[in-house]
Amino acid sequence: MAKDDTYLTPQLLLNAYASGVFPMAEHRDDPEIFWVDPRRRGVFPLDRFHISRSLARRMRRCGYQIRINSDFEGVVLGCADRAETWINAEIFELYNQLHALGFAHSLEVWDNDALIGGVYGVTLGRAFFGESMFSRRTDASKIALAYLVDRLNTAGFTLFDTQFITPHLASLGAIEIPRARYRQLLETALTDEADFTAPPLPASVQEVLQRNTQTS
Repeated sequence: MAKDDTYLTPQLLLNAYASGVFPMAEHRDDPEIFWVDPRRRGVFPLDRFHISRSLARRMRRCGYQIRINSDFEGVVLGCADRAETWINAEIFELYNQLHALGFAHSLEVWDNDALIGGVYGVTLGRAFFGESMFSRRTDASKIALAYLVDRLNTAGFTLFDTQFITPHLASLGAIEIPRARYRQLLETALTDEADFTAPPLPASVQEVLQRNTQTS
């Protein structure tokens, strides 16, 4: 981890992602940003996302709506709305700039007019760098991830970077890989293009479930 005293720009941030590093702050009120290059990297193998029977039932019954990029800023704010967060004011502004440039995207879970969960990240080539997610209802973040993985597969992405592993992510199929292996996957993903916004939203929950393996 190395602190950065230079003025960050969206292009510098994209260059960092392409090199395998990402920024964080110690907390929301810390003006300094440091670069992170984990020895072991969290990734989601896109063919191993785990939709349990209980999650599938909730997806069928909840009646929530899925939207893409309709409230990117709201998703980032939702992710930062916790006791401890690495999203400071500069990071918040940088990702909003990346969103305006078409490099950062959000997948959102809505209950009528209420934003109840979501995930956001950065895209380069065929890589999706997941930044953070939040949930205001039971399993809303899991539902967001299920739809996100389905979108990444449909759009032709090959790398879903989660940065770190948590028990929550591991329960859904995320794994850790060595830094060298991650760099190989990243290099391959950057040689081609994928469009996060291209796939239409699924016509039904069943369409998503049929494309993803369910286990108990």
